[in-house]
Amino acid sequence: MSEVKVNKISPRTNCGTTQLGDAGDTITVTGDLKSNSLKSASGSTITLGQSGDTIQLGCGASQTGFGRTGTVDWDTTAKTASFTAVSGNGYFVNTTSGAITVTLPAGSAGDIVGISDYASTFQTNNVTITPNGTDKINGVNDNATLSTQGIAVSLVYVDATRGWKSVTGSDNDTTGIPPFIVATGGTITTCGNCKIHTFTGPGTFCVSNVAICAANNQVSYIVVAGGGSGGRGSSNGAGAGAGGFREDKSPVTPYTASPLEGAGAITVTQAAFPITVGAGGATTTSTGQGNDGSNSVFSTITSSGGGGGGIYPAGAGRSGGSGGGGGDTQPAGSGNTPPVSPPQGNPGGISSPNFGGQAGGGGATAAGVNGSGPGGAGGAGATSSITGSPVTRAGGGGGGAIGGTAGSGGSGGGGNGSSTNAPGGAGSTNTGGGGGGNGPINGLGGAGGSGIVIIRYKYQ
Repeated sequence: MSEVKVNKISPRTNCGTTQLGDAGDTITVTGDLKSNSLKSASGSTITLGQSGDTIQLGCGASQTGFGRTGTVDWDTTAKTASFTAVSGNGYFVNTTSGAITVTLPAGSAGDIVGISDYASTFQTNNVTITPNGTDKINGVNDNATLSTQGIAVSLVYVDATRGWKSVTGSDNDTTGIPPFIVATGGTITTCGNCKIHTFTGPGTFCVSNVAICAANNQVSYIVVAGGGSGGRGSSNGAGAGAGGFREDKSPVTPYTASPLEGAGAITVTQAAFPITVGAGGATTTSTGQGNDGSNSVFSTITSSGGGGGGIYPAGAGRSGGSGGGGGDTQPAGSGNTPPVSPPQGNPGGISSPNFGGQAGGGGATAAGVNGSGPGGAGGAGATSSITGSPVTRAGGGGGGAIGGTAGSGGSGGGGNGSSTNAPGGAGSTNTGGGGGGNGPINGLGGAGGSGIVIIRYKYQ
């Protein structure tokens, strides 16, 4: 056995192999080593360098044939903001302060990227994985979402058919299909982990993706119909009823609901859901009862328009979601018409025969107040925090008066009654409030307020 020390070795022309020494020899190279091929003289192992050495490719050189072992080189500086990944790297992603988007590089066969939940917060603030251009993630050209606490996944780019394929974790974690409801329609806002779609006019709640977990497909909603308009009598008119108020709260969308919660669960599917938002009843230009509001509809839920206000003399209140006040001893309009559970509204009040003041219209949570000398107040509406803050809707209209004080509109958009030749107050827009009754001769009853439909669901 001998030791061979050389400064430079180059292969002979047209010869594929340069052999250094014999079996058992130690080869020490102190200068350049040039060869077309390094082959083992015996066995199948070739060792480059020794303990403590660094094997480095020259500047501008590239390697082929070595491949990767199916693992990544982990970057131990946690990512706290959105970034573009580099093939071969693994990233600890910290979503403590909010959701983060990871953009994948353009895929080439064998590329690999790793992502790990640094603070175990992916279930609260998700990571969205975005493919480059038309690349796919597990066969789908769409974003993927990581929402499992503590998850770590490795993605390897296989080919154009499957794109980036999960090789750790589960395909269910990175399908390219979001794990929660995805929908459009109305005005969209967020509240924590929930999205809220608010419809102030007709539209479509279009669900393009349903949640992986069936419980997350149950949505919360309120459906409020248009309020009725106040009555216009020969001297004064009664307040109108509010539009029907119906609400249901999903267990996965926490907020403070109204006392009327429990109208019935709606579990959405991948489909288009037409939305109807009822208009308020129009002002009556000639003497007569007020006009009813129009219905609002979402899926299987219909809320009835509020009933128009009654009149002096001898004009009954009209029935509806909430009923209009009765005029001059005439019956009040019935609320909760047609009947549902919980009730969608209340009846109007009744008026005394002295034509001093007329009754108020019913509201979502209270009946209209009877009219006597002064006009009766409208019934109170219902308060829900479905949008993230408490809002009261569906208040009844106040009764008009002559020679006395007009009734105030009920909380939740009810219009005030009039005691002058001025019109009764209109119900507030998109509350379903009832219009106020008219005052002396030639006064007009107030128009009803339009309704609203609001849908809330968990989106992350």
